[in-house]
Amino acid sequence: MKTKLTLLFLVAITTGVFAQVVQVAEGNIYNLPVREHTITLREATVNKAGKNVMGMTVNGTIPGPTLEFTEGEYAVIYVKNEMSEETSVHWHGLLLPNFYDGVPYLTTPPIEPGHTQKYEFPIKQSGTYWYHSHTMLQEQSGVYGSIVIHPKEQLLEYDKELVLMLSDWTNEKPMNVLRNLKRGNEWYGIRKGTATPLNRVIKRGAMGAQLNFWRQRMEGADIADVYYPAFLINGEESIEYPEFKPGEKVRLRIIDGGASTSFWMTFGGGDPLLISADGLDVVPVKKNKTFIGIAETYDFIVTIPEKGKIEFRITAQDGSGTASAFLGTGDVLPAEIVPRPDKIGMMQKMAKMDMKMGAHALKYRPKKDERYKMKEEYGMQMDKMQGMDMGNSEMKDDDMKNMDHSKMQGMEMKKDSIKQDKMEGMKRDDMNMEMPKDTTAIDHTKMKGMAMNMQKDTIRMDTMAGMKMEGMDLFSEYNYDYLKSPEITTYDKDVPVKEILLNLTGNMNRYIWSMNGVPLSEADKIKINNREVTRIIFNNLTMMHHPMHLHGHFFRVLNENGEYSPLKHTVNVPPMQKVTIEFYGNNGDEYGDWFFHCHILYHMMGGMARVVSYDTPRDPRMKGYPVSNLIAETNKYYTWGMVDAASHTTALNIISSNIRNQFNASFEYGWNKNLEAEATYEYYLHDYLRVFGGVNIENETRKSLDQFKTTAVVGVRYLTPYLFALDARIDNELRPRIGLGRSIMLFPRFSVFGYYEYQIDLGFVNDLPANKDFTSETVWSAGAEYFLSRNVSLMGSYDNRFGGGGGLSVRF
Repeated sequence: MKTKLTLLFLVAITTGVFAQVVQVAEGNIYNLPVREHTITLREATVNKAGKNVMGMTVNGTIPGPTLEFTEGEYAVIYVKNEMSEETSVHWHGLLLPNFYDGVPYLTTPPIEPGHTQKYEFPIKQSGTYWYHSHTMLQEQSGVYGSIVIHPKEQLLEYDKELVLMLSDWTNEKPMNVLRNLKRGNEWYGIRKGTATPLNRVIKRGAMGAQLNFWRQRMEGADIADVYYPAFLINGEESIEYPEFKPGEKVRLRIIDGGASTSFWMTFGGGDPLLISADGLDVVPVKKNKTFIGIAETYDFIVTIPEKGKIEFRITAQDGSGTASAFLGTGDVLPAEIVPRPDKIGMMQKMAKMDMKMGAHALKYRPKKDERYKMKEEYGMQMDKMQGMDMGNSEMKDDDMKNMDHSKMQGMEMKKDSIKQDKMEGMKRDDMNMEMPKDTTAIDHTKMKGMAMNMQKDTIRMDTMAGMKMEGMDLFSEYNYDYLKSPEITTYDKDVPVKEILLNLTGNMNRYIWSMNGVPLSEADKIKINNREVTRIIFNNLTMMHHPMHLHGHFFRVLNENGEYSPLKHTVNVPPMQKVTIEFYGNNGDEYGDWFFHCHILYHMMGGMARVVSYDTPRDPRMKGYPVSNLIAETNKYYTWGMVDAASHTTALNIISSNIRNQFNASFEYGWNKNLEAEATYEYYLHDYLRVFGGVNIENETRKSLDQFKTTAVVGVRYLTPYLFALDARIDNELRPRIGLGRSIMLFPRFSVFGYYEYQIDLGFVNDLPANKDFTSETVWSAGAEYFLSRNVSLMGSYDNRFGGGGGLSVRF
């Protein structure tokens, strides 16, 4: 016993821990040295982008402090909530007991206002990680910070280190941002200068590509959703670090803590050495221009030059803004400037490739998401490359024999790193998912400089070096082939494999995000166990990047490095691409339910999330904290409205909607004394189709407000190809009516709109069809709108009932 205490004492001294070993934390059954931290969350006025707004601070700052540990310690972290609302903290990338993962209502109780919550767990890893709130949109308001875990033994040589936390900042309330996205307002694209109005499309000769997008119910090649007035590095748009001296080697621990922004990172002063990804060492590689997805971390070593200071520059993925940090002193050694993406060019390339887009974010049947297999309908559009069927992971022996290998220069043939010879015992998804014939992934994240790994019966077309066709390198620079694990990461070939296909789906108009066409509120758990490899194929059927994060786990990201494919906790899935991951067990914590979601905060809140479950009993400490509370966050009602106040008419529209349900109220008054009001309830059967019923009130005689007629109406509303809004209805007097509307942005800030409606009145008299007096009525209007701000526009229109006029449109 004396020897054991002496050893523990020595460990405590050598790791710099001053807490007495004998005063171990509750649950520290290993008697590890204890490292304590306390963080306090408060609401405070902050100014990050030229305006004082209310934010949320951690120990008084945004970002919060760096929490440092050493591998082998026992972490005890006290989180004090001094805010007016409940909160939570998730320890992103850390391997820890399920109960302390920090997802409120799923794994950990929320922290009520005025309360302090204690988190405790052994530190079983080293590297760069971070923490953030997992309650609503608090992360966007400032509840995030970094974690640095030093290894027991330092293997890399460098002199100093610096944490660089990247983030985005809005002066709006985050819930108002999401509400604006839900109502489909085009203002953010206009404000960022990333919109593609029709005049620019026509100027580029891309009208055919635009029509192709419209036919598939898509406005254009969207890249990022939100307008941000500032992007930050350690809380600043520009920040200096003059303390670094010439010749010093500095380890930069870089974390993308953005709520919805991925960045391009570039360095001045020569190429840095990339040494770590998501906290784990990789084979060092010199790499300058690097894409960092939301929630990812990368470590680089840079050498401070003899003369000048290095610029580290981040550029938002859509080119809408930058931030810089400067290391050293003297003249600036500038970083590469990353140009803004060519969205119209992307549309043209995708149109030439005849890509199928617009996968449904909401299916007709809301349950059993894994039964939906959209791969054959929307699968990767690879079937026309050099006459080879790239959409199928299998190639027959005869096909191989007949291939002209003289045309395969530059293609690397090597044995697939994950042998699939033994398929016995392989389990299918127990949720009735129709499985692909081949369990080997087709990873098309690399379209340029690709290598092809071939094995009899299972040919993994991860990469195709030397084979290019126009447009196929559209998203090639986002691949992970530069990441190579220093150790083999494959699993025993005898372990059975469970393969799950997750199509990433979304609806930009309603801002619904899902997997396999099913949002979290309607999804089943993804059940897994620790006796088989879980392989997940992400098939991104949207034009957005999706950084997918699995709590409490590391997984292999299959790339051209085969058995040395890297381990990560977050993987970015580029638009219209496929990425395959796999994991086996959970480092000893194969227990409970773990959250799995897109780390774009607004996508997660829009429904792109799942619960991955080991199907074990729930922790008894979670009694009284129903999981439904977490799920409800992704299915909230959002309410918005608009008032048109013009010289010839006034109109009011109010909408309140969640994923499936919508309530509408409208009021219209023409200065010729025509008044109409309507209230309806709608149910979304599908992304594009909803049924509705309600009440319509209208004055019977124009120019008279003395008599009103009330009718019941039922009908359907449908978003057609080319983005026309169709309204087909019938009232209780059996009068059918059909309406069609559309708006188009012609110039930046300037849109035109039109509406046409046709109503038939059969005029039944005494219920005798022979006496009917057939009449019809046509209503039409056309107009234009110029955006002054997010909520105010100038508008002018002509209506065949009220005449012409102009005024203001105000949104709220």
